[in-house]
Amino acid sequence: MHDSLRDLERELMLLARHHIAPNAARRGRTRHLDRSAYLLLSRLEAQGPMTIGQLAEAFSLDVSTVNRQTAAVLQAGLAERIPDPDGGLARKLSITPEGARRVADDRAFVIGELSGLVSTWSEDELRLFASMLERFNASIEAKDGQRPWPRSASVPGR
Repeated sequence: MHDSLRDLERELMLLARHHIAPNAARRGRTRHLDRSAYLLLSRLEAQGPMTIGQLAEAFSLDVSTVNRQTAAVLQAGLAERIPDPDGGLARKLSITPEGARRVADDRAFVIGELSGLVSTWSEDELRLFASMLERFNASIEAKDGQRPWPRSASVPGR
């Protein structure tokens, strides 16, 4: 087991090094989301409107950090403040149609890159790999007491 954990550590380190992110040079364009905007907007897209406090808790970040990140997406028109749909006093952030379009555009790029990387993998191999990554991420979320990332119940193994 110890050798397997050492192998896992090395592969996770390498995975972090190989982060597949859209960037202007590779995409031939100047408009792309930075990592924090992509994560923030993806969470709003998956979960719906959230307060800054809820976002800070979800990402295990300080409220001041989330305030800075949300200020940037608000200023860019990618999210908006709305009254709490549940009637609470705090205003919530919601992704705008432009924010959803930009997330979808960046996601399509990443999926295209992944497609090329795993073109020789079978569907079963892809499904197993995704399932194991999901299980690993869920273990981290449970250990750290983070709010789990909303996941689709329609995917096998979930």
